[in-house]
Amino acid sequence: MQQKITTFLTFNNQAEEAAKLYTSLFKDSKVLSTHKYGPGGRMPEGTVMIVEFQLAGQKYTALNGGPDFRFAEGMSLFVSCDDRAEVDRLWDTLSDGGQKQMCGWLQDRFGVSWQIIPKALMELMGDPDPKKAGRVMEAMLKMQKIDVKALQKAYDNG
Repeated sequence: MQQKITTFLTFNNQAEEAAKLYTSLFKDSKVLSTHKYGPGGRMPEGTVMIVEFQLAGQKYTALNGGPDFRFAEGMSLFVSCDDRAEVDRLWDTLSDGGQKQMCGWLQDRFGVSWQIIPKALMELMGDPDPKKAGRVMEAMLKMQKIDVKALQKAYDNG
């Protein structure tokens, strides 16, 4: 089935570098195609213009559009992580050269915002007991990288 909506990311001139990094981090990921600027384009002829790639089975397109385009924190890529090892690997790699933020958010070195979130956070915050869920929320709000053990401790200590 063809994907109807594709996330389109516009970089200054790092589309290929970003696509290679991102595809190295997730299973079922690969660069699908690369297209270069021809004569008279926005960038010099032969410069990478568009990179189509797949992350965890979803298609993305990256464009080198020049310095006029910037990413904003209002749009992020949310990654649901299975375990601490996955959180640690993605957090450490994506935040390298970028900015670590609160509540599992980070900006990578290209300016793309990511949320690196363990599945357990959503499960604990979704508890029907508002006191337990509230303690988890309170603990999470004090964290940069999400620590499931600390969340579980907050959840259990009522």
